[in-house]
Amino acid sequence: MKPAGEEEVLWLSNNTPFKNGIAIRGGVPVCWPWFGPAAQQGLPAHGFARNLPWTLKSHREDANGVALTFELTQSEETKKFWPHDFTLLAHFRVGKTCEIDLESHGEFETTSALHTYFNVGDIAKVSVSGLGDRFIDKVNDAKEDVLTDGIQTFPDRTDRVYLNPQDCSVINDEALNRIIAVGHQHHLNVVGWNPGPALSISMGDMRMMATKHLFV
Repeated sequence: MKPAGEEEVLWLSNNTPFKNGIAIRGGVPVCWPWFGPAAQQGLPAHGFARNLPWTLKSHREDANGVALTFELTQSEETKKFWPHDFTLLAHFRVGKTCEIDLESHGEFETTSALHTYFNVGDIAKVSVSGLGDRFIDKVNDAKEDVLTDGIQTFPDRTDRVYLNPQDCSVINDEALNRIIAVGHQHHLNVVGWNPGPALSISMGDMRMMATKHLFV
């Protein structure tokens, strides 16, 4: 997604192969039916939805932009990871703004996330507001802490789960001289994540790109 005359809003690794079954590092991966490590050993992190092909169900264009709906349903492949029948719809509306909604049908409990990678000019010059104050710091043994000044920065590796976020988080990107407003609906938490230089070296599809990469 690239507004006219600006840099890309979303970051995408040049090192991730575009192959069926391999998660792409970048864009907006759909984490479903679980977010984070699987409860059962051997299952993929962040679920299977981001690793499987979806079906385009509808497409509409007008003066305001483009609307697309993709569908993922149970199959022999999904039953290897999860026993339930389901229909998962992802609605995308792209114009002056970008809106993404997930809609699931079936009898089950899930967790989910839109694992958005935002492209920034320099992570050292990025701050995020609107996250609330209480968070779980996964880099610090999952201890609960408080964001005293209401501003998240990224001096090094960061992985925080914010427990009472506002309905809109605001990314202030000083290097690219822009603000990205991220609205949230029907959510419980917001995650602020950046691997930092050391961890990015061990991630083959990121290498030294951490200074250009932000996830909220």
